[in-house]
Amino acid sequence: MKEIKFFMMKTCPHCRKAAEIMKEILAGRPEYKAIPIKVVDETEERDYASKFDYFYVPAFYVGEDKLHEGVPSKEAIEKVFEAASAD
Repeated sequence: MKEIKFFMMKTCPHCRKAAEIMKEILAGRPEYKAIPIKVVDETEERDYASKFDYFYVPAFYVGEDKLHEGVPSKEAIEKVFEAASAD
């Protein structure tokens, strides 16, 4: 399993929606609960966030690969979990 990096901002409505979708996915797929998720609030961790190439939040990385950026959908976030669970 690979770590998911979830870049977000507390004030972002799309980030809150992404977090809700993640909870929904985890409720339906308990095997995904073993996947490590690093939540990065870019307003609090600017130096760390600046090392990654994205323009919009929410943004999702698996390892060093950006898999989604911007307005979230359940399908897009499911793909992030699928990629993280693949060996």
